[in-house]
Amino acid sequence: MALTIRSAQARGHADHGWLESYHSFSFANYHDPKHMNFGPLRVINEDRVQAGKGFGMHGHRDMEIISYVLAGSLEHKDSMGNGSVIKRGDIQIMSAGTGVRHSEYNLSPTDPVHFVQIWLLPDREGHAPRYDQKHFSDQDKSGTLRLIASPDGRDGSGKIHQDACLYASLLKTNEVIDYAVEPHRKIWIQVLAGALSVNSHTLQTGDGLAAYHESALHIASTHDNTEILVFDLPQAP
Repeated sequence: MALTIRSAQARGHADHGWLESYHSFSFANYHDPKHMNFGPLRVINEDRVQAGKGFGMHGHRDMEIISYVLAGSLEHKDSMGNGSVIKRGDIQIMSAGTGVRHSEYNLSPTDPVHFVQIWLLPDREGHAPRYDQKHFSDQDKSGTLRLIASPDGRDGSGKIHQDACLYASLLKTNEVIDYAVEPHRKIWIQVLAGALSVNSHTLQTGDGLAAYHESALHIASTHDNTEILVFDLPQAP
């Protein structure tokens, strides 16, 4: 059994003025051979985009890209003809597949947008590009692990091309979740806000935790408005 903490302070950091980003894994100019990925989980970037700024049209292929908004709103446009605005509670799933181009902008004239960008390697190359968007209210995630992305789209989650399940949760002080880990699975927990303990390991905002060969996780919030993402992933790379 093993639990490893990836502290918020150890993450890669980029400040471009219009964009401030923290990288849990190697990304762009940040390269750490010890933190390239966690199984199929390739990217967790915590991004803040200033008012009126954003990512111009650019391309991706063979990647499952999920955006999870914490505050503010983000306008999406892509080469498949999709156009939408995502805000707190929304997740956006884009299967880049054989190739897609998209842009993401903060259209607010005054407020930044704070969101998490997640990349997962697909189960194979060459899927047809696809876009999906789902909304999960704070109430949906309160005191529980709410499934928000999965291989089969069950329970109203968004569908992804990978044997991975993504859960979101909002916890009050002293709220507890016990999560049974199936054999041959591993878990990544990302703390988006607040603080908690996992099997007596303390985590703060921005920290990540990798759990290998654990049969159960005891997740206990130590702060009001603790928000986490939990990735249930295949054990093999």
